[in-house]
Amino acid sequence: MPGVEHMISSNVLLAIALAPLLGAIVAGLFRNVIGRAGAHWVTILSVALSCGLSCWVLWQLVGQGAPPFNENVYTWFDVGSYQAHVGFMVDKLAAMMMVVVTFVSLLVHVYTIGYMADDPGYQRFFSYISLFTFSMLMLVMSNNFMQLFFGWEAVGLVSYLLIGFWFKRPTAIFANLKAFLVNRVGDFGFILGIAAVLYWFGTMDYATVFANAPTIAGLTVPVFEGHEWSVATLICLCLFVGAMGKSAQVPLHVWLPDSMEGPTPISALIHAATMVTAGIFMVARMSPLFELSETALNFVLFIGATTAFWTGLIGIVQNDIKRVIAYSTLSQLGYMTVALGVSAYSAAVYHLMTHAFFKALLFLGAGSVIIAMHHEQDMRRMGGLRKYMPVTFWTMLLGTLALVGTPFFSGFYSKDTIIEAAAEHAHEAGNWVATYGYWAVLLGAFVTALYSFRLMYMTFAGEERFRDAHAHDDHAHDDHGHGAHEPHESPWVVTVPLVLLAIPSVVIGFLTAGPMLFGTDMMGHVQQLPFFLGAIDVAPARDVVAKLAAEVWHGPVEFALHGFKAPTFWLALAGFALATVMYWWKPDLHGKARRAFAWPVRVLERKYGFDALWIGGFAGGGRALGRASRLFDEKVIDGLFVNGSTRLVGLAGALLRRSQSGYLYHYAFAMILGLIALLGVLLLNWH
Repeated sequence: MPGVEHMISSNVLLAIALAPLLGAIVAGLFRNVIGRAGAHWVTILSVALSCGLSCWVLWQLVGQGAPPFNENVYTWFDVGSYQAHVGFMVDKLAAMMMVVVTFVSLLVHVYTIGYMADDPGYQRFFSYISLFTFSMLMLVMSNNFMQLFFGWEAVGLVSYLLIGFWFKRPTAIFANLKAFLVNRVGDFGFILGIAAVLYWFGTMDYATVFANAPTIAGLTVPVFEGHEWSVATLICLCLFVGAMGKSAQVPLHVWLPDSMEGPTPISALIHAATMVTAGIFMVARMSPLFELSETALNFVLFIGATTAFWTGLIGIVQNDIKRVIAYSTLSQLGYMTVALGVSAYSAAVYHLMTHAFFKALLFLGAGSVIIAMHHEQDMRRMGGLRKYMPVTFWTMLLGTLALVGTPFFSGFYSKDTIIEAAAEHAHEAGNWVATYGYWAVLLGAFVTALYSFRLMYMTFAGEERFRDAHAHDDHAHDDHGHGAHEPHESPWVVTVPLVLLAIPSVVIGFLTAGPMLFGTDMMGHVQQLPFFLGAIDVAPARDVVAKLAAEVWHGPVEFALHGFKAPTFWLALAGFALATVMYWWKPDLHGKARRAFAWPVRVLERKYGFDALWIGGFAGGGRALGRASRLFDEKVIDGLFVNGSTRLVGLAGALLRRSQSGYLYHYAFAMILGLIALLGVLLLNWH
């Protein structure tokens, strides 16, 4: 039994969660008192404290054998028989997420000093990103669905504030509204799933729900007349709709590329460690529920495969450097979702971890390029930057090699495990969804290499196109024209985070794939307990990662050497070769290829029509319905019933007022007319 010195304290966990909140409050409310330097120091130190304590917690769980922490620390409210608590469930899954979130956030904070140096909203930005970190920590550390929902909505709110940070730009306001509204669609399903959990389990406590999950295995509920659905399927599908919104899965993916309107540091934080990873983490945390429904897992697999391949294709035709990386994020999130769909939850969260490092590196590297280009983001106005920005170039190259899954790099160990797991699942399941999922992630390797090296060649190689680019800069928020200054390497507050992110992008997979994925040490020797034991629950018959551990894993070196012979590597190599020919060796082929494939290119540039569907269809249809209801309200409800009845009463009153004049001769005349009418009726009846 672990000693007291190896127990995790609730005070430590409170400090981890609340330190970024304190930094956000001080930087936001007292920004005029502490100034710009005070704002970045208070937030950086608070996140650094959270990062250091998170590393200590992970070490206690992994290295010292401390038991997982699961306690309530505060009663939120008490209604009838239900109590809502603020509590923490910190096991190895949560601790790993805490380290990733705080480490990436810390480097983004440091990077922001250089990137936002001239921005008038400097203190406000630091307050927002520190608040973002607090929100994500509350999400991953929660031990109940209510707190999960609080963190879920908090990251959505702060992302709205950060995407629209430059609120004087109409494009930024459009982008943050788009993100907010699309996520409301997903959150509607998410809250229905939470309500279903409360209805069938009578509690929102994770441990209680997971322990009693088998009790709903045979239950059904009538969703439509004559159609019974499994309760587990209904709960999981509703929860996954929420994940589709947060983790940008088709068709709720349309907000993520537009989130590039926010400053680059927040693009890195959203895409690497916070908002988009929330859905992946949530499904992995809910593995005891998802394992009860094969239908839900097949749906997850289908959505993930569609996102992984088809959104990656869009990145090939993008010219904005940040948007290329954004579509890369969409594709990689699809890979993680495929892993969830084949019950390889550990591979999904492992790819989440490795992806956080190299995707943050690529975004921050793109920001370094944008600084050098005076806030130009169009790659067609770049080129030849390698000699001006050697640190940015080499670190981004390492991140690119990790992204495409080059053997021995971190992305290889996580990405190839997902592809191998999908292949194993396709072989065992034998259905079209499993086969589609495997081919989507396999062919996605070619697409990833193509758009990744296209970005590198257009930005860093070839002719220096920025010298001829003097057009108006839509992205600039200063008075510098293009070509006004020579590009140069960014300051140390920008390049140091790049170097620190490049290191794990290269080595973290080699060092941790065995212990975290396959239950072995670095030499391939079997350990006693799997890393995620107790945090992730997989049915033995569906545990594809365990089968890979027995069949293909013999240590990181052998796995990487095996990768050189796998079809994934050769497809990635083909993508690299095609990008080399079209964007470096024979750049004129690019224009010819666009003309030859004009129709597919046009489809990709229009993003398969999803934006038109959401904006013109759903949003436009909503506006049309609103206008129709307003006209109905004005013309029928107000015009006919409310105002019409008022006018009718007024008209009747006016007539009555005319008949009641108060003059005797008027009444006498009316009596005579009445008498004449009465006599006329009598005479007619008499004849």
